[in-house]
Amino acid sequence: MNEDKIDALPPGTALAWGQAPAPRRGPKPGYSLEQIVDAAIAQADAEGFAALTMPSIAKRLGVTANALYRYLSSKEELLVLVAEAAWGPPPEPPSGDWRAAVTAWAHALLERCRRHPWLIELPVRSAPTTPNLLGWLENFLDGMADSGLSTGDVVGCALLVDGWVRSTAALLRDVHASTPERVQAVSEFLRPRLEERGYSRVAAVVSGEAYGEDGVEDDDVEFGLGRILDGIEALIGRR
Repeated sequence: MNEDKIDALPPGTALAWGQAPAPRRGPKPGYSLEQIVDAAIAQADAEGFAALTMPSIAKRLGVTANALYRYLSSKEELLVLVAEAAWGPPPEPPSGDWRAAVTAWAHALLERCRRHPWLIELPVRSAPTTPNLLGWLENFLDGMADSGLSTGDVVGCALLVDGWVRSTAALLRDVHASTPERVQAVSEFLRPRLEERGYSRVAAVVSGEAYGEDGVEDDDVEFGLGRILDGIEALIGRR
């Protein structure tokens, strides 16, 4: 593929497929691109998405921020490569029906988000173009291959489940960021005020376990995914 066509690709796409640009003049690079991406992931794991900056990554590596531009043309390119590496390859699909396959796919995505909570903050500016992310889509399409749905329907289901994973991961991250002391303080503060306003049903929720003294439980997570799968099953029945 010639240089002009590579330049027309979304940032990071060619690099993710191993198509590196021609070496630039200057001192021999002291790091590989993989080492820079690993350092970026370590930085984000330690300090969150806001720490994914060229200066902070350069500091972790012991180089100047300008030195990183010998490897990368932009921060956007770095973020694409970081997403590709952090999401990683998809797991092998389980044997069984489409429902088991989609459940395993969703749980695997959610596990990646729990391992790297900042992943859900990475901007999504286009359809996937990198090997691992396209592998996740292939995995989903393969799991739904015998469902009888059209490719368009299956892609729509993939977007739906992916959206559920991201919103659930954000909820889990935010809820678990609250300490038990804060949750209890909020509950005790709200309960009498809700009762004064006649919000008896909400007051009962706030007073009970459902409000989250123990955080979001696994059953809460499974409830949402189960309803999505029920909807897909109904769609399969209609088709």
